[in-house]
Amino acid sequence: MSKIDELVNWFEGRNKVLVALSGGVDSALVAYAAFQKLGESAIAVTADYKTLSKEELDASKQICSDIGIKQFLLDYNELENEEFTKNAPDRCFHCRMELGSHLIDFAQEHDVHLIVDGTNIDDLGEYRPGIEALKQNGVRSPLVETNFSKNEIRDSAKIIGLSVFDKPSNSCLASRIPWGQRVTAEKLARIEYGEIIVKQLTKVNQVRVRDLQGSAKIEVEKEMISVFDIDIMKQLTEKLKMIGFLNVEIDPEGYSPGKINVIAD
Repeated sequence: MSKIDELVNWFEGRNKVLVALSGGVDSALVAYAAFQKLGESAIAVTADYKTLSKEELDASKQICSDIGIKQFLLDYNELENEEFTKNAPDRCFHCRMELGSHLIDFAQEHDVHLIVDGTNIDDLGEYRPGIEALKQNGVRSPLVETNFSKNEIRDSAKIIGLSVFDKPSNSCLASRIPWGQRVTAEKLARIEYGEIIVKQLTKVNQVRVRDLQGSAKIEVEKEMISVFDIDIMKQLTEKLKMIGFLNVEIDPEGYSPGKINVIAD
């Protein structure tokens, strides 16, 4: 039995299932498997909680269109949650506790008794307080229970023809703001527009614009740093200052997930 078959069969005997769907490949594969086994008894729910970029929201809609699964949007504002906006190291826990509460309410309204997400076994080795929050809310993770790694997810998504199989990993816009620096609508907007500008000027796909007390620190894969020549940097600095950044620099060490928020041993 293939890994994909194993995942599809995980949904055997389930009734109605809600898939918490982002715009990434992990939850896309879960949604595909659920729909293959359950058809219209599988639904996808995406939270538009104001820290999700429009790019990710659009990707989630495309994923659901590709799969054929029905999508619902949860519309609420995380910036009204003080535990989230103060941006302590447990920010993701409070984010996911709030998400879990909204998912549970939605599930009850639609007579759904099982909520699943796209957490995979590679996620378990990182500091992810959000995973614990979802677990406390009863959300299950089929990719963990069927032992899927990130590479296996991408391979499987490619085999079945999901357009996001090679989509770079992403995270909410608030992850670009160091712990202890408040999350605001203004910061989120300039981060989102900043990353769009960098992608448009350089054609680089994996981009983070970190907002460090108003300064933009751009992270891309190390081998792509050479793209930022004098002309590109001049344009970037001009455009990013126009949207509110004080100055602009390229991180010479290159991109790595969660670099600005590291738990000390």
